[in-house]
Amino acid sequence: MAHVEKIISGIRAIPDGDFTCQNVYQFLAETPVDVDSISRFFFFSPEFYTRNLIYKDERFEMMAICWEIGQVSRVHDHSDQKCWMTVPVGRLKGQNFAVEEMDESNGYCRLRETDSYELSNCQAAAVELEEPIHQILNLAEYGERAVSLHIYSKPYESCVSYCRDTNTFKEVTLAYTSVDGILCDGITL
Repeated sequence: MAHVEKIISGIRAIPDGDFTCQNVYQFLAETPVDVDSISRFFFFSPEFYTRNLIYKDERFEMMAICWEIGQVSRVHDHSDQKCWMTVPVGRLKGQNFAVEEMDESNGYCRLRETDSYELSNCQAAAVELEEPIHQILNLAEYGERAVSLHIYSKPYESCVSYCRDTNTFKEVTLAYTSVDGILCDGITL
């Protein structure tokens, strides 16, 4: 198990030309995080999963996302950015989607589920750039909290969110719950 600072240093050391989906994935798979080194970034809310920034530069950001039992993300994309994740605490399900039909002029988009996967025990995963629409779920049947460690490259401040009930989509602004282990202004848990 590696201290989070060692993981950050290792990712920073990957040259730009080698900063590929496969190379970062391989590094994360070979370098599981020591949970104690990220526990100060754990903030849980009964209302929503939390996004807790650990590190950010121009090339990538790292955050701990904390999930109470039964919490799920919106169906979303990552604004054409690369994403890797690992789950050092609990387990999560990832569900990918494909676009069946889309009309951007009126915000219509019909999706269909494709493959799904389960993550636990520090397994690494990458969001597929060919099929980037997905959802992350801490299923109630898992019966425990979960924490996922995410690396996004490049950092981004908004993404597209999809509503399967209404077959619509829209751009949403993202926010952090905490930065460097300190709750952001206006956030109470």
